Amino acid sequence: MERLRHDDPPRLGPYLTLARLDADSTDGGAVPERRYLARTADGERTVLLCAPLPDAAAPAAWAMEAELASRLSVPRFLRPALQGSEAGLPWYAVPYTPVLPLPAALAAHGGPLPEDLVRRLGAALAAGLAAAHARGQAHAGVSPAAVLIGAAGPLLGCFGAVRSAAPGGPAGLDPGCLAPELRSGGRPEPLGDVFALGAVLAYAASGHTVPEQSELPPGLRRLLASCLARDPADRPSASQVLHALSTTGPARTPAPAAPPAATVLDEQAPPPLPGRVVAALAAQSAELLASELPAAPPARPAPQKVH
Repeated sequence: MERLRHDDPPRLGPYLTLARLDADSTDGGAVPERRYLARTADGERTVLLCAPLPDAAAPAAWAMEAELASRLSVPRFLRPALQGSEAGLPWYAVPYTPVLPLPAALAAHGGPLPEDLVRRLGAALAAGLAAAHARGQAHAGVSPAAVLIGAAGPLLGCFGAVRSAAPGGPAGLDPGCLAPELRSGGRPEPLGDVFALGAVLAYAASGHTVPEQSELPPGLRRLLASCLARDPADRPSASQVLHALSTTGPARTPAPAAPPAATVLDEQAPPPLPGRVVAALAAQSAELLASELPAAPPARPAPQKVH
């Protein structure tokens, strides 16, 4: 949790903002939207509240991406439960559970995550991306800060950040996660998500989205290099990344046969988190529980429910 700044809204819809989720500046921490921990004035509901960055996203396009995300039933994608607009600023909310952006998880851990945890996180994210890609839908916002780490496994937020960006490019999105075809103005496609996933896993394993090969665990170098290929045709699909991460590893042996009913829509078992990350999640929850509500500004009209 981070303190609110003077330019943060005190209220969005029925929610009073209590704190920022993201630190102002951390390595890999560029975020293409504002994210708050917020609560209703009666104290009954606590949410993660998201809104576009000022001048960085086209508000109408950002709201359309949030609407689309609310209608996608995809594992590991953060799904808006309520949407609205406050003084022309669109927002969406999801029920609160303790989560840390991936950069904050690395900071709590004291450095890059263990290889086995990187593999498990990557497999969970690849499963979600594969499910979306099977429907012809690219996430178009995968980056370290878009990955939210919790006890139930990772979630992907910042859906559609590239598509909703204001003219001049997706501000707040780590440039190391932008595939070459996107940097040159191309349309977001599934293989661009794979490039971004490779950059995210490189970050989790090294602390950088564009690391030297020597900074990566040997067991991940070949896979990540293929994900980060300049030519999209040379990259694996998200399903192939999921298979590679699920069947190989430093402490694993290949299973005799794949489970007959397994699909990319199956939920991955939540990966065990390092003790310091668990402690940071518990501290966030305790701090939020102890937060006092600010004085409530005048209420606005009730928001529209997402169906």
